[in-house]
Amino acid sequence: MKIEIQLDAPPGGCADRAEALTASGIDGLFTFEGPHDVFFPLVEAATRVQVDMMTNVAIALPRSAVHLAHMAWDLQTQTGGRFRLGLGSQVKTHIVRRYGTPWSRPAARMAEQVDAIRAVFDTWQNGARLDFTGEFYSHTYMPPMFNPGPSEFGPPPIFLGALGPIMTRTAAEVADGLLVMPFNSVDHLTERTLPAIEAGLDRSGRDRSDLQIIPQVICGVGRTDTEMSTAVAGVRALLAFYGSTPAYRPVLEVAGCPDLQGTLQTLAKAGDYPRMFDLIDDNLLGQLSVTGTPEDCAAQIIKRFGTIADRVCCYFPGQDLPPHHLRDLVTALHDA
Repeated sequence: MKIEIQLDAPPGGCADRAEALTASGIDGLFTFEGPHDVFFPLVEAATRVQVDMMTNVAIALPRSAVHLAHMAWDLQTQTGGRFRLGLGSQVKTHIVRRYGTPWSRPAARMAEQVDAIRAVFDTWQNGARLDFTGEFYSHTYMPPMFNPGPSEFGPPPIFLGALGPIMTRTAAEVADGLLVMPFNSVDHLTERTLPAIEAGLDRSGRDRSDLQIIPQVICGVGRTDTEMSTAVAGVRALLAFYGSTPAYRPVLEVAGCPDLQGTLQTLAKAGDYPRMFDLIDDNLLGQLSVTGTPEDCAAQIIKRFGTIADRVCCYFPGQDLPPHHLRDLVTALHDA
């Protein structure tokens, strides 16, 4: 199984960090749209390393399809055809209050955004006239001076990040791939994600071979008691943060603790973070993450996702994972 790791360095340090990560044998790098831009680190990294690269995810709804298309097209060229455009919708509060843009029917908007980007790609790659008019977006003008022309690598694939059934179904219907959100469990994947995938594929007349599924995994890796204590503390903190968000309540419902989301949200608003972390007990920790030695974590990942995916994205919250631990994890996954 292949493994991709978050490129988590600040601007100016991305190329060095990318070199250090790829030295462990990883198969790809992805970026997260957090305190820094989601595209720039990959631009910097692509000058030094040759691995698969992906935005995971770029927030699509506040952006124009043309902006996204230009950034994806140029990164596809710079990476030699190894770029995937990973898009996500975010939640209403962020779209309206942080980005200052309209919110309505996010799954429908995401589907149309994918179609619009592909229309732009078709104009550039095949010379088709740009004539896209949808319910939310319209793109009908692409003069030659703004057209980069065909790419020798072809248009990059488009992936969607999803958790709920509607967005998951949408991803399976319109995208090249699905990024399964990291706050997840085997039971949620089986009971809710996979049926939604099948529904989306049925709607589009596609089969499973037309959709790449990439699970994302929260990992706590260590070999000593001290390393494991630090790793598990970081995992608990991230799970508590995710669990406090209403959008993630369905995962907790399947895990048998639906009321935990409201409790975590209340504690988060009060700033009582230690109590939040304590509420992520060992049972929930085991359902929502993988912890242990690099070999233990690799075995758990294979057991959970080996039948549906050939690669994963791994997160190591709160850890400065030693290079030899990452190397051992990569080796164990590759050998499996």
